[in-house]
Amino acid sequence: MEKKSVTKNYAFLAIMLGSMILGAIVGWIFPVVKDADGNTISAGATVLKPLGTLFINMMFCIVVPMVFASIAGAVANMESRKRAGKIMGVTIGTFVVTGAIAAVIMYVLMQVFPPVLVPWTEIPSEAIGAHADMATMIVNFFTAEDFVGLLSRKAMLPLIVFSLLFGFAVNLNGGKNTPVGQFLDDLSNVMMRFVKIITYYAPIAFFGFFADLVATYGPQITESYGRALLVYYPLCFVYIFTAWPLFAWFGGGKGAIKTMFQHITKPAVVSLGTCSSVATIPTNMEEAQDTGVSKDVSDMVLPLGATMHMDGSCFSCVLKIAFVFGVFGVDFGGIDMLIKVVLVAVLSSVGMSGVPGGGYIGEYIMCSIFFPDQMELAFPILVTLGNLVDPPATMINSAGDYVVSFIVSRFVDGKDWLQKALAAKN
Repeated sequence: MEKKSVTKNYAFLAIMLGSMILGAIVGWIFPVVKDADGNTISAGATVLKPLGTLFINMMFCIVVPMVFASIAGAVANMESRKRAGKIMGVTIGTFVVTGAIAAVIMYVLMQVFPPVLVPWTEIPSEAIGAHADMATMIVNFFTAEDFVGLLSRKAMLPLIVFSLLFGFAVNLNGGKNTPVGQFLDDLSNVMMRFVKIITYYAPIAFFGFFADLVATYGPQITESYGRALLVYYPLCFVYIFTAWPLFAWFGGGKGAIKTMFQHITKPAVVSLGTCSSVATIPTNMEEAQDTGVSKDVSDMVLPLGATMHMDGSCFSCVLKIAFVFGVFGVDFGGIDMLIKVVLVAVLSSVGMSGVPGGGYIGEYIMCSIFFPDQMELAFPILVTLGNLVDPPATMINSAGDYVVSFIVSRFVDGKDWLQKALAAKN
């Protein structure tokens, strides 16, 4: 029975990968065609985009109640509030450390392989709307104006904060023995099964996603953007096969690397196909549960990771900053620059997940700090590059959440947590 289940799982993954490849081929054959004035003559394969939009909209409808139920339920039903605080502290600390490591790696790489060798001489100016100052952004990261504002994927971090506080309140009021605590646990299980139903549509959605992506951005790979992508894409895959095994080994010890690679494929494919960390939460939770990660750990780490664990976005943030510095012909070296770039990468990346393309919050932060007088020029450049690197960045971000659960489990459940979980299966 177990072998049949594994075969069925990999068959579904093969179908999804095949759909992505087929979509990319269709997008390449039927690209967007524009005239000399930039007007669209033929939409090409972009007409297939609604196929993907249907899937991601359904996932977004699910993710708000799922995040609330999983986090609030995990905290509410914990026997020890000390354990909840420990999980959260280790989780956030791990996110910051891995993000900083990623930013430093990309900064060093940019010194060796700068994305723009010759400054651009002609850059079209594009006006953009007013942006919020840093204080306003910090407030918006953690709070919404009212309760209704929490019921949106655009307010993921405020929703997580609310869910944590709600869970602690339920815990103080009796925890899992109360009707509210039992309801939260049951709601979380229901939403997981809801996801399984929608997942059957995923291959069609992935076909539409990749047809649109290749049709839209394929012709726009110029020399500078091409050089940036040639640095970024290989780095992401090198990171997967070097950093992830190290993190998994550190968190799980013996057998952790093999276990990680056995379970990481599905979250990686889902995140690559949807370009959304939030949409990958259900898949991450399923794989973490199969691995043996404690439910309270996965219920807190994975939703938090969808908003705060941004190694791929830290990569792209440093790449974007280096790219625009090269466009303007400004030096991008020095220790002071390194410290500033790493801080901005880690902080701005918090606001870049949860929605495809990142919602452009990170680009606003970068422009306001590094290019306040060149906002009209820098912003469209950053957005374009961000769209081109978004798929692998999201894959590193969201699939990496599963790997981080190993590290958190080590500090919460002990060094041998994985060996105990594997022994229990056998």
